[in-house]
Amino acid sequence: MKSNTLQKGQLLIAEPSLLGDFSFNRSVLLLTEHNAVEGSIGFILNKPLHYNLNDLIDDINASFQIYNGGPVEQDNLYFIHTIPSIIPNSIEISNGIYWGGDFEVTKQLINDKQISKENIRFFLGYSGWGVDQLEAELQENAWIVSENTLKEQLLSKSSNQFWKEKIMEQGGEYVLFSNAPENPTLN
Repeated sequence: MKSNTLQKGQLLIAEPSLLGDFSFNRSVLLLTEHNAVEGSIGFILNKPLHYNLNDLIDDINASFQIYNGGPVEQDNLYFIHTIPSIIPNSIEISNGIYWGGDFEVTKQLINDKQISKENIRFFLGYSGWGVDQLEAELQENAWIVSENTLKEQLLSKSSNQFWKEKIMEQGGEYVLFSNAPENPTLN
């Protein structure tokens, strides 16, 4: 389960010891890009914001939840989805999940109710690491690398309980951490 081989499409699960990091505490990220030249990019899957899509974009008539994708470029909207056949210019991540595509077409498809919240997720910001930065964080035991066994069901499955579920899957001492309070000083 715990692996140090990184590739796009994998999940990064924040170690329980990552308490002081507001952005990544109890986070599960989808690694959308990883290469030795440009570094790594991912999106936090389990940190919903108090915004809906129609709060941010006036000409969209849908209340899809917006998620905090990470601390980088939080004034930009990004999306991942499972429907490349209807969203042109999508970039395959892996396991039936795609990144981006033609946003004007996407808006129209949402307004025409051809896209549901189960097959698309929107993020403000993303998570980014420079070359070798993520590998260094793995050496410091900040992350658990896990395969995306949910494949294209990932977008409909991941929620605010997702971190707890993924930590419990690790077994052993991780099961104890799954029930610990988010802020131990409030215990």
